Amino acid sequence: MTNEELQKRREQAVPRGVSNAGPIFAAFAKGATVTDVEGREFIDFAGGIGVNNVGHCHPKVVAAVQEQAGKLLHSCYHVVQYEGYVALAEKLNRLTPGDHAKKTVLVNSGAEAVENAVKIARSATGRQAIVASGSGFHGRTLLASTLTAKIMPYKAGFGPYAPEVYRVPYAYCYRCPVGRSYPGCNLECAELLKKRFVDLVNPESVAAVILEPVAGEGGFVVPPKEYFPRIKEICEEFGILLIIDEVQTGFCRTGTLFAIEQWDLIPDLLTSAKSLGGGTVISACTGRAEIMDAPQVGGLGGTYGGNPVSCAAALAVIDVIEADDLAATSRALGAKIRTAFEDLAKKYDCIGDIRGLGSMLAMELVHDKAAKTPAPDLAKGLVAECRKNGLIILACGNAGNVIRTLMPLTISEAELAKGLSILEAAFAKVVKG
Repeated sequence: MTNEELQKRREQAVPRGVSNAGPIFAAFAKGATVTDVEGREFIDFAGGIGVNNVGHCHPKVVAAVQEQAGKLLHSCYHVVQYEGYVALAEKLNRLTPGDHAKKTVLVNSGAEAVENAVKIARSATGRQAIVASGSGFHGRTLLASTLTAKIMPYKAGFGPYAPEVYRVPYAYCYRCPVGRSYPGCNLECAELLKKRFVDLVNPESVAAVILEPVAGEGGFVVPPKEYFPRIKEICEEFGILLIIDEVQTGFCRTGTLFAIEQWDLIPDLLTSAKSLGGGTVISACTGRAEIMDAPQVGGLGGTYGGNPVSCAAALAVIDVIEADDLAATSRALGAKIRTAFEDLAKKYDCIGDIRGLGSMLAMELVHDKAAKTPAPDLAKGLVAECRKNGLIILACGNAGNVIRTLMPLTISEAELAKGLSILEAAFAKVVKG
C-alpha cells in the first residue's frame, strides 16, 4: 500500500479528531530513522513525542519484549502478581529524586499517572483543590485535560471539566506573566501562587500543585533556577503537596535522569511515562511511601497497569540508560543542537528565543522581535517543508509557534547532521532572512 492509499483508508475508518503530523505511514524504524511504506527514510526529530529516548527498536528492549512475550503477556497484577512489576517499582523508587522511602504504582499513560497522582494527593491530604499552570499539558482524560492549559485542540467542546482545579501563570521569562525581566523580577511569577491563595482558592483546600519542570507542549519553557525551590517553600508553608510531571522530561531528555534534579528539588510525587517504556505502554507515579499508602486497598490500579511485557521493556530501557550514560549523551547532543540553532538565529530574525535543557531544545518563532508576535504560520511551514525533505519535526507552544527537538538520544552523528541540514534548508525556503 502507498501512503496515499492508506491515508484514504484512514479518513474512512479513523475520526478526524485523531490528529496526524502528516500523511506518512511507517513500515519500520531503527535508531533515529523511520522508513515509510513506500521505502522512504525520515530522520526522526520527534521520537514518538519524546517516547524513543533509547531509539526505535533498541535491540536490548526488543529482546526483553520478545522473551517476556513468550512467558506471560497478561495476568492482571491485581489477580496474579509477577516480579517485573515489583522490580520496576524498586528501580523507580531508587532512581527518582530523594533518598527517603518511596513507593510506585504502575499504570498505562501519562494522563493516567497524573490522575492517580491527584487521587493520591487528595487521599493523603483530605483536600480537594489542585493548582496547575498556564503552560501545562497533563493529558487528555477528563481530569488531565482540565489540568491542561491550552484550549484548542485539547479542551474545546469537551466540557464541563472537573471541579476544584485552579490555574496560575507559569515562569515564562520570554513572555513574563507580570511584565518583568529576570533576574531583576524578584521571582514575582512564583509569588503569584501565594497571591492566588487570597483571591482564588483557600490554601487549606489545596491538596497539590502540579507542574512540569519544563513545560512541554506549552513551548519547552524553562523556569529560572530559583522558581521551583520557591514554589516548594510556599507549598510546605500551607501543607500542600508538590507533584512534578516528568512524563515528557524524564529519562535523560534534559541531560539528567529527571529534569527536576537540575533545581535540586525533591517532589512529593513524580509522574513518568513516554520514554520509560521504550515504545511500550506504561507509566508510573512514584512518591513518598506514607503519601502513596494513603489510598484504600483497591483505590489504585487498573486491568492493564504494569503489564508484564511493558515492565520488561522498561527495565531494559533503564539498563540501557545507565550502561550507556544517556544523560551525558543528552547534554552533548544538546550542545550541538543549541549551536546549530544559534547559527540559524544569526541568519533569521524570526527566531525570538532559544531555550531548553539537554537535548530538549526549542526555537520560538515570531514575526516581530520587539513585539514578540507569535508566528505559528512559519512553524507550520517549516514542519511541512522538513517532512517533504525527509525530516520529522514537531511544533508546540500555546500559540503553535515553537519548533522543538525530541530525537532519540542514540541518534548517530550522520543522522543528526542530515536532520539539521534539512532544517536549515527549510528555513531558507520558508523564511525570509
